Amino acid sequence: MGRVRNAMSGPRTAGVLVGVVAVAGFGLYWFQPWKLWQDETVREALPGAATTAPAVALPDAPSATPSRSPVTLASGELISHEHATTGTVSLVRLADGSHVVRLEGLDTSNGPDLRVWLTDAPVKEGRAGWHVFDDGRYVDLGALKGNKGDQNYALPRDVDPSGHGSVSIWCDRFNVSFGAAELAPAV
Repeated sequence: MGRVRNAMSGPRTAGVLVGVVAVAGFGLYWFQPWKLWQDETVREALPGAATTAPAVALPDAPSATPSRSPVTLASGELISHEHATTGTVSLVRLADGSHVVRLEGLDTSNGPDLRVWLTDAPVKEGRAGWHVFDDGRYVDLGALKGNKGDQNYALPRDVDPSGHGSVSIWCDRFNVSFGAAELAPAV
């Protein structure tokens, strides 16, 4: 019995315990499993959207100024990839000429290092679509603000949105799409 007790209390055992704790700590940091049970809901209004009723135009009066309200240029429905994902995505030109990607009714899993990407990659169903968005051109619009709700992501002024046809909720930590939407021109 004396030998067993000595073997268990030596520096080797302390080293193993430190190693186990370090690996467990790294695993918790890397995977952040608690996020699977934490929802973050965001309810942002569309910038520049009219909050009051629009003025009534007379039928024969010419319009002296261009529209001051946001214009949807393209939109699409999110499909699921690595995680169940639903909602709509719109590319919107604001009255000042800037552009935003708007997520509405978003519902996906929370996760580590989720980003919103505007990409040139085609949206593919199933596992074939999980890893395609970092193969071509993409613009990282920033961290996902919440895994549920309505939110806006401004495009940098130097980005031409016509060169990008899809949006992905991208997990940068694991290089996988949680969900994506093909943007179809608005009619």
